[in-house]
Amino acid sequence: GMGGEWDSTNVIKGSVNVITPIGFDHMEYLGDTLEKIAQTKSGIIKENSFVVLAEQESDVAAVLMRACAKADATPIRSGIEFSLKSRALALGGQMLTISGVYGQYEDLYLPLYGQHQASNAATALAAVEVFAGETKLDEEIVRQAFAKASSPGRCEIVGRNPTIIIDAAHNPHGAESLKKTISEEFDFSALIGVIAPMGDKDVTGILEALEPVLDRVIVTRNSSHRAADVDELKSEAMEIFGSDRVYVSDDLEQGITQAVEMARTSNALNDSSTAVLIAGSVVSAGEARAIIRRKGI
Repeated sequence: GMGGEWDSTNVIKGSVNVITPIGFDHMEYLGDTLEKIAQTKSGIIKENSFVVLAEQESDVAAVLMRACAKADATPIRSGIEFSLKSRALALGGQMLTISGVYGQYEDLYLPLYGQHQASNAATALAAVEVFAGETKLDEEIVRQAFAKASSPGRCEIVGRNPTIIIDAAHNPHGAESLKKTISEEFDFSALIGVIAPMGDKDVTGILEALEPVLDRVIVTRNSSHRAADVDELKSEAMEIFGSDRVYVSDDLEQGITQAVEMARTSNALNDSSTAVLIAGSVVSAGEARAIIRRKGI
């Protein structure tokens, strides 16, 4: 599905509806402002249901709250009915304390990176609380469930020599979250990006968001017919990064191979910790995972 009002999931009358942070995407279908997109997203809200709302921009929150009132739905809001109380970096992820709708949960290990994933975890927990009977959940079961969480293609480490990270960031909102995670939770000597977005996405916004954390960038394409034109990507990247930081590969596999070779050479010569980041689209993330498995990188 896509959006909300016309989403195919609306054939189900959900007793709990969840809306994660709303950003700009699919604007040709959903609207060209966050308020219009929020109005479309609010179409999933059912009468007399619970609506679990992740943290939103104030104008977006106002739209969603009006939709809740119209449907006589009960809002469960991040920062009010539930909240992420604290998070601390841990090996392979982070430790969380979450104040749920019906109780507090401490010492939760989440094997995912990023503030946004911690917030997602809090939102998911609140949704399960209201769905499972409007009561606090067994804390040990929650710990076990969180510890087994996985999110392939979302700041996923898939290689160690060099470190290779795959993220499906396919719009500026996702790219900003990725930049924040890389900046706050990793300490590389340098980072080489392999960027392969779709042509119908905000390519400029993605590149601008990632520029501060990328020392060099290889622009390339995945196998989709919707993939952005490499020559256009090159021109856009050179405007943002400067010509000396931009490289081009004809396809994703070639781009990954080039980035890995560059990182390994840098690490061998300089005793550094240069890493590779592959991002730009969900398709690119999936194809990159398959390429790396097949090549045994």
